[in-house]
Amino acid sequence: RKSHPLMKMVNHAFIDLPSPSNISGWWNFGSLLGVCLIIQISTGLFLSMHYTSDTLTAFSSVSHICRDVNYGWLIRYMHANGASLFFICLYFHIGRGIYY
Repeated sequence: RKSHPLMKMVNHAFIDLPSPSNISGWWNFGSLLGVCLIIQISTGLFLSMHYTSDTLTAFSSVSHICRDVNYGWLIRYMHANGASLFFICLYFHIGRGIYY
């Protein structure tokens, strides 16, 4: 159907992919786990650039991230809430696997 090799591969992977007829919204949690994991890794790397783990300066480094780093507060809260979202998706994913 497609002549370009890259478009043929994308078409085969996303459009012509055989999937079961009983698929529902519960099957999205596996891919959401992957998205959450990528968000956790990327925000964790950005936070680790400014964080110091010394007992005397750890709190001040978190304060520095929230106050002085551009959008540091957003990255910190994305990382904190992303961990909760990761576990919610994990529990739903396991529950779907047990139920279905």
